[in-house]
Amino acid sequence: MTSPLSFGVFEILTPSNGVPTWRHPHGRGDRYGDPAYWMQLARTLDDAGFDFILFADSYGYPQIDGEVPEEVLTHGILFPGYDPLLLVSALAQAAPTLGVVVTSSTSLEQPLPTARRFATLDAFTNGHIGWNVVTGSTAQVTEGLFGITHFDHDKRYDVADEFVDLTRSLLEDVWDDDAVVFDRESNVLVDPTRIRPLSYTGEHFASHGLFKVPPGPQRVPVLFQAGMSGRGRDFGARNAEAMFIQGQTAEQAAAASADIRARVVAAGRDAHDLRIISGVTVTVAPTREEALAKRAELEEQFSMDDAAVLFAGFTGIDLRALDRSMRIEEIADTDQGHTPLDRYRSVPGIETVQDVLDAFRVQERGFVVTGSPREVAEELIETARIADLDGFLLEPTFGDAGAYEEFIELVVPELRARGAWKEPDRSATLRERLGFPGPHPSFRPSSKNREA
Repeated sequence: MTSPLSFGVFEILTPSNGVPTWRHPHGRGDRYGDPAYWMQLARTLDDAGFDFILFADSYGYPQIDGEVPEEVLTHGILFPGYDPLLLVSALAQAAPTLGVVVTSSTSLEQPLPTARRFATLDAFTNGHIGWNVVTGSTAQVTEGLFGITHFDHDKRYDVADEFVDLTRSLLEDVWDDDAVVFDRESNVLVDPTRIRPLSYTGEHFASHGLFKVPPGPQRVPVLFQAGMSGRGRDFGARNAEAMFIQGQTAEQAAAASADIRARVVAAGRDAHDLRIISGVTVTVAPTREEALAKRAELEEQFSMDDAAVLFAGFTGIDLRALDRSMRIEEIADTDQGHTPLDRYRSVPGIETVQDVLDAFRVQERGFVVTGSPREVAEELIETARIADLDGFLLEPTFGDAGAYEEFIELVVPELRARGAWKEPDRSATLRERLGFPGPHPSFRPSSKNREA
């Protein structure tokens, strides 16, 4: 029997979701700054039974050799954009059982305010908040914006390990579950015997004193992570409850899943004590022919130059400046970001710079699934089986809610009939919705710096 899968959606609080679809009639360029648009989208997803919506985020934007390419501004490539963290409470009111996952950086923020924000949002969302942990994005840009110098790639993950340790200590070690007694007769709001100061001293961070925010339903936001370098996978294996991969083929995704699960075991956890979720762009219509025509219309929105600018924004690598026949193994890594390039290095048929450009133009974040409702459902189920996936993260294709509405109308019934769509427990926290046994994290990385 088919196992139920988790389903989320991938969004960015920008006019498009990467490549410029804002100009299409089904784009959202005129609505992305309107909270009412996002609240209605959240209601649609919540009513259908989606588990979460994830907002990717970055302070930066694509930049090449210190200059902002004209296309960033004229075509709206990850620009302009708003802060999704400020939208969460509104979404929680509109869609009270939908998980909301937001991105926060361990290179640009501090553990105490991060813990404070997520503890507050855990309460305000009634246990439906998640943290997409990133070490950095568009690093060359943010160095200038923040006036800092980033550590190199692997060192950023060392810092991130300690950042997460301290954040979790603030959230887990200060308050007992029953510390808030609210006893009017005895004039006691918080029992002093059930709260204790934290003492934490590490190489990069320190914190001593009481954490003011009482624990929410989850205590700790559900920890998501997406780094696909070796060091990034080790970080996820140690800290994350869900990891995103960007599978290009089922076989490639299977290799990534096996590698990640092996690292989870090496970190002292059960191999399946982590959910692996792949990005996917679904184009569906009542017939395969209609779906293929719609997919072709979508690909017409993507130019090679736009793809190259977006790729450079993620990696710091300007593919347009390289010989198009250069072998992919000859492309030098940068410290800005490894994931977009790493995922192509093991894909059959992608051997040159031109191959990377061609693939990235039409397959930005994961699988491309196109067809009739039955074909889409069966391909998703079979891909999850082959690749040992726990779920999928859907893209919005042209930009507005249409792709999700079509998926809900056409594909969800097919998934439900095959046992792959979970009927949600509306009383569950986000962590419980993802299949974990309780409201609190089931594991805790060891930390020599924690002294509660």
